[in-house]
Amino acid sequence: MAFIDDIKRSYLQGSMLLRLIFINIGVFLLLHLLALGALLFNVPGDQMLQWVELSSDLGLLLRRPWTLVTYMFAHYGMLHILFNMLWLYWLGRIFMEFFSPKQLTGVYLLGGWGGALLFLLAYNLLPHLAMGHYFLIGASASVIAIVVATAVYTPNYKIGLLFLGEVSLKWVAIVTVAIDLLSMEGGNLGSSIAHIGGAIVGAIYALRIRAGHDITRPLNAAIDGIVGMFNGRSFKMPDFKSKRAGNTTHAKGGAQQAPRGARPADTVSEEELDIILGKIKAAGYDALTDEEKDKLFKASRRRQP
Repeated sequence: MAFIDDIKRSYLQGSMLLRLIFINIGVFLLLHLLALGALLFNVPGDQMLQWVELSSDLGLLLRRPWTLVTYMFAHYGMLHILFNMLWLYWLGRIFMEFFSPKQLTGVYLLGGWGGALLFLLAYNLLPHLAMGHYFLIGASASVIAIVVATAVYTPNYKIGLLFLGEVSLKWVAIVTVAIDLLSMEGGNLGSSIAHIGGAIVGAIYALRIRAGHDITRPLNAAIDGIVGMFNGRSFKMPDFKSKRAGNTTHAKGGAQQAPRGARPADTVSEEELDIILGKIKAAGYDALTDEEKDKLFKASRRRQP
């Protein structure tokens, strides 16, 4: 079918941002098709949703651990998925101006897990909430992580808003988080708590990336290893240690010797280069430190024919 082929081609050739949106829309349509089938067989739709929603009941969560992933890609309400995907598209495009597709995926997943963690802690430790059994569904925590990460990294980035004109991204993030805080007294308390968890992850990511550390790197390394297994490559354990300049080992007799397999001192990793280029986009070349300027020079020299 030409229509299906067009969708498949758009997914395979699209950016990681579009793939995330495609996955969310695909799961949304699948859930509604299953709900229609369940209706025909007199099966309650709530029972079906519980297989993809995140439960606050730790015992149920242990029996359905996959919901830690599926919940952040699943929606059931039309307005819910519409607003989440619009936010993801608009702010995801800005995020991609400074960071790589892998970092986008990493922040999306970590933001979702940050929201899930805060949701589970609140509903299992706070007396006011621990008496009930609640479910969490939707990509909101993941999307807010991307929004806050972008705003913290480049707070003065201007975006155009209807009726308001150009507004700094920092104010968009502040108002979004403030709305969630003020909504905690309402009936959608679990979602608001998860949103705050996603926002915390987004802020941590941006602050750490400014310090030269990418918290998504271990996760992306693990994902690459798992994908490599399906492609016929042996699984390689990711390196969770932060790379620091000047690491050497001492051979016998006190002489310094580079570790086996270490890259030459005059080379710059892709991760370091992405961080430097993102900093230039956000604040200009003059914002770079002397060390970062030196790394950029080495990288440009290495790429010259």
